[in-house]
Amino acid sequence: MSEVSLLLRRSGFGTTGAEVAAATARGYEATVEALLTPGADPGAVPPPELGVEPARPPKADDKAARRTYTRQLRTRSETLALWWLDRMVRVQQPLVERLTVTWHGHWATSIQKVRSPAMMLAQNETLRAKGRGDFRELARAMVRDPALLVWLDGQRNKKGKPNENLARELMELFTLGVGHYSETDVREAARALTGWTVDRAHATAAPVPKQHDDGSKTVLGVTGDLDDRGLVDLLTARPESAAFVATRLWSRLGSSTLPADTLARLVAAYGPNRDVTALLRALYLDPAFRADKSSLVAAPVEYVVGVFRALRLEVPREGKPGRGLLATLDALGQVPFRPPSVGGWPGGVAWLSTAATRERLTFATAMAKKADLGAVSSASDRPAAAAHLLGVDAWTPRTLAALKDAAAEPARLVTLALISPEYLVR
Repeated sequence: MSEVSLLLRRSGFGTTGAEVAAATARGYEATVEALLTPGADPGAVPPPELGVEPARPPKADDKAARRTYTRQLRTRSETLALWWLDRMVRVQQPLVERLTVTWHGHWATSIQKVRSPAMMLAQNETLRAKGRGDFRELARAMVRDPALLVWLDGQRNKKGKPNENLARELMELFTLGVGHYSETDVREAARALTGWTVDRAHATAAPVPKQHDDGSKTVLGVTGDLDDRGLVDLLTARPESAAFVATRLWSRLGSSTLPADTLARLVAAYGPNRDVTALLRALYLDPAFRADKSSLVAAPVEYVVGVFRALRLEVPREGKPGRGLLATLDALGQVPFRPPSVGGWPGGVAWLSTAATRERLTFATAMAKKADLGAVSSASDRPAAAAHLLGVDAWTPRTLAALKDAAAEPARLVTLALISPEYLVR
């Protein structure tokens, strides 16, 4: 795989031969810079109008009201997920959405507990708006994010009755990593995060001073009247936080292995300003990234969005087709806004199960039948045309033999190409 092809596939949702050719002509470094400095994107579909949040039935035994509420919530949740998938497919500068998906997995929050599409949309917009700048600013916004507060019981965290859930995950999963704090630090950090309430009707969060513990706390050896902002500033300034963030982004966007010298360069680029874009620039320009070949497996959302983009198909935004698309992602193991836990989704070979392979085959078959495959049908070398369509540099002899056997049937040929290791592993 060429380094340009590798860059485009890992910074977005797959690529095409035409995009690889254009980027090759532009040059690798210039392509990296273009990825990192996106302008206004005419393909960025605006968020849906979700309207007023449906009120929860006041009585638990009112079955009719509960059914209505559940149906409204499900419809709004589907609308939100299909909108984001559509946006990922239509954008012309996919790194922004790819990074938003990455942060969604990092600050993993599920609508299944939050039960508010409006709050999940607000969090999604925060991840997109702040995900390429100072990581501290992103973390500051996230500890006040209504959806995250509900997800990790932050609104239940009050003076005298601290709830440690958000504090623990803030240190373990979001900023420091395992082994860099004590149980005492968790308890003290929870005190710093006390006093926030969530208004579900308006999808907002606000401080309640009388519920905040304004006494002195000691976290990681630092003593003071810490509040949520002071705590985040303390955590994100720690050297282990820089290494943690760099390692997380490398594992999702770079490679399955991280050499020590590469980590040092990523941390240096991230620097005291916690600059995510500088970190990404260092990541894409690092020799270890450019030399790596085929070590990341496309996660289900990346795969499905990539197929829509390559075959120029439209995402169904409603009805049975829309629900069918979400069912496919559910079967593959990754539905937007529904991570399985606060730890987010797995990665790598976890996506290569036998069940997932069968589901990808079903999906790829359906998509190939819908697509205009004229460029493949009219080509004298159909396997090569399929490679160009999907942005694959070359087929292995084994895959090429299978594609040649299917060359008389363009839809079958493209289906096989879509489930090939060359397309799936990037």
